[in-house]
Amino acid sequence: MCGRYAASRGPEDLAGIFEIEKWEPEEALAPDFNVAPTKEVYAVLDRPVKDAADPKPVRQLRTLKWGLVPSWAKTPEGGARMINARAETVHEKPSYRRAFATRRCIIPADGYYEWVTGTGERELEVEGKKKRPRKQPYFVLPADGSVFAMAGLYEFWRDKTLPDDHPRAWWVTCSVITTEAETSPLAVGPEEGPHALADIHPRMPLMLTPDRWDSWLDPSRTDVEDLRSLLVPPPEGLMRAYPVSTAVSNVRNNGPELLKELEGPEEGTLF
Repeated sequence: MCGRYAASRGPEDLAGIFEIEKWEPEEALAPDFNVAPTKEVYAVLDRPVKDAADPKPVRQLRTLKWGLVPSWAKTPEGGARMINARAETVHEKPSYRRAFATRRCIIPADGYYEWVTGTGERELEVEGKKKRPRKQPYFVLPADGSVFAMAGLYEFWRDKTLPDDHPRAWWVTCSVITTEAETSPLAVGPEEGPHALADIHPRMPLMLTPDRWDSWLDPSRTDVEDLRSLLVPPPEGLMRAYPVSTAVSNVRNNGPELLKELEGPEEGTLF
């Protein structure tokens, strides 16, 4: 899954990486080292500019809310639960299938956090002990330091309780697509702990390599089977992971110190 990630790159940097043609300076976000569900996040998408004479799609950097609200939802309350869409079923689930066909985006990140489900914890759960031990968080990122381009979907939802000219009449929300975690060895891994992403968690965000960005964002591609061919995980051996402070477990904590690599798991946590 993807429940927390870091995004420190600014719009100028992202514009160069993704060849952005349009973005609004007033929508610029501060670097966020602990992005959590329901927060405003950057998303790259190809879409015609509203009220423009030319209907040609334009590569845009938009600010969306993380947690997809389907267009047919009566209220936006379920958005916080729809932060992830499974690659295996995204084409058929009612909440995601329309967006998958026509509203795909890339959600740029430095990397994502995942909390290990260790052997010790599983044993405690089997024994029925109520107290859950602290999980050790890991930061997962491309080994070469490049952008982590997460495959995503976006959707529009109209708040019918507000007038058309109200600035919050329309919600634009997004979800991250996840896939099975890699079982191959990490390009760079910690001396202690996991040797593959699957050792940390069975799911991971679907990372798109640059050769698939244009195809994924192209709104003219609507054939479901054709689109499903783009949901292939990236080549193995591109990722690294390292332990970070459990401070990241509290969403109120935010700063570059959360990305500091620890020499090993924190005392009192399990792997």
